Amino acid sequence: MIPPMPIPEQRTVEDVLQQYGPYAEQQLKPYFQRARVEYPPREIVLTAYKAERLLELWARGDGEFRLIRDYPILAASGTAGPKLRQGDKQVPEGVYRIEGLNPNSHFHLSMKLNYPNEFDWFHAEQDGRDNPGSDIFIHGKDVSVGCLAIGDAAIEELFVLVAQAGRDRVSVVIAPHDPRLTPLRADQEWLPEWTPELYAQIGRELQRLNPSMPASASSVSRAVR
Repeated sequence: MIPPMPIPEQRTVEDVLQQYGPYAEQQLKPYFQRARVEYPPREIVLTAYKAERLLELWARGDGEFRLIRDYPILAASGTAGPKLRQGDKQVPEGVYRIEGLNPNSHFHLSMKLNYPNEFDWFHAEQDGRDNPGSDIFIHGKDVSVGCLAIGDAAIEELFVLVAQAGRDRVSVVIAPHDPRLTPLRADQEWLPEWTPELYAQIGRELQRLNPSMPASASSVSRAVR
């Protein structure tokens, strides 16, 4: 009789903290010290800009938000505009929470976003779309279909940070591009009619991080058709 194949050992979040925690802290703490923010912080916001392929880590302790550091996004499929349906290969746009940490990801480590959120579901129902997609992650490696791939070293740092701070203290803002460079404009005819509402929401969240952002950087408009 052939013995059954052993079940692969499954890591826990605690296993990841023991394995990567000391090095991740060693890498991150100097950035927090320079920004004068306690570690782990009271609140974290990750901002992702699809066009620039950039992920920024913002955090605050007792005071205002400060930019801690940034990471390159190594892979992100799709174009500007929100995710609408399963299989469209779009990275979503909006304001999200991290609903799960996966220590056994096929992409090293991953953090699952709560896409589709209430905003996404509401507009999917209004549009008659019954399958807006799911399973959107920030993960390691350098390949992606609808997710944000940031490489193994970066996901180790952020996975540890989020686990230590607590998922309930973390939000993720995904924008089509950096509105500090070009205002968010829903000026493409193929974008949904509700895109200005979405971009206004994103703009408000980004201004919460950086109140000195010029008003035009968070303005939203749609071209007259």
